[in-house]
Amino acid sequence: METKIVFMGTPDFALPTLRALAEKFDVAGAVTQPDRRAGRGREFRPPPVKVLAEELGIPVFQPQDINTPDALEQLSVWAPELIAVAAFGQILSPEVLDLPPQGCLNVHASLLPRWRGASPINAAILHGDEETGVTIMKMGQGLDSGPILSQRAVPIRAEDTAGSLFDTLAQLGADLLVETIPLYLMGALNPCSQGDKGATYAPLLNREDGELGFNQSAEFLARKIRAFHPWPGTYTFWKDQRFKILKAHAVPVTSPGVGVFTTYEKSPAIGTNDEVLVLDQVQPAGKCVMDGVSFLCGAREWEEEIRKLGG
Repeated sequence: METKIVFMGTPDFALPTLRALAEKFDVAGAVTQPDRRAGRGREFRPPPVKVLAEELGIPVFQPQDINTPDALEQLSVWAPELIAVAAFGQILSPEVLDLPPQGCLNVHASLLPRWRGASPINAAILHGDEETGVTIMKMGQGLDSGPILSQRAVPIRAEDTAGSLFDTLAQLGADLLVETIPLYLMGALNPCSQGDKGATYAPLLNREDGELGFNQSAEFLARKIRAFHPWPGTYTFWKDQRFKILKAHAVPVTSPGVGVFTTYEKSPAIGTNDEVLVLDQVQPAGKCVMDGVSFLCGAREWEEEIRKLGG
């Protein structure tokens, strides 16, 4: 008899997992977040998982709270043997966790216990990790602290951004989950307790986190730009307007001062607490994205704006 699974997920990261599950198992239903207002028109938009589930002919359920009696009733009607979760966005109560006979498995985008929490991909790049990966764990009441069933690692390349790693890990997690489930159901895997040694936490990011503080090292700021691309993005202020920085690299030359606007080999640059951050791709307010050299050609006043930025 084919294993019946209910899937829970919301954003693009969850899509490869839903597709892979639908190809291998009987997905009785997909649970996702409610439609939200978005865009300039503030119109309601469905989450990506809802769109894909409907394309695949999978019933969709969108509770405000998965832990209410009505939500539990719907899950009971579907009667899953297993619940699979990938970036769902709601905490599951003990009643939900205990509902399927085989429990709930989660796809997490880090090598747990490192980078538990909401932003593990960003955190791995920001803190200079040499590798990251995905973990399949059996869910419990703690935050991403359940026993580990399987893991797979990938190196973090010097050019990787959160966006590129997002795509890599989303597919890697989907592949690992569909490999793990049959072994788990057969009892061929021994869940390994994480413990708290080496555990780190990656908090939820917001737009304000993207402001660059130049009293940090140029290498750290270059990593932050990659870690926060494409969201929430990184920026400073120029001519009293937000100035987005999309790509940059550190150059080991003496800094002219923290936050001092300067140039380096025909590119705009900013002094940090140790070296110089060279801006390779920028977007001034109201303008298109452009490379640093092109920007500087049309911004003769760049060095006239020499000032020090706090933070």
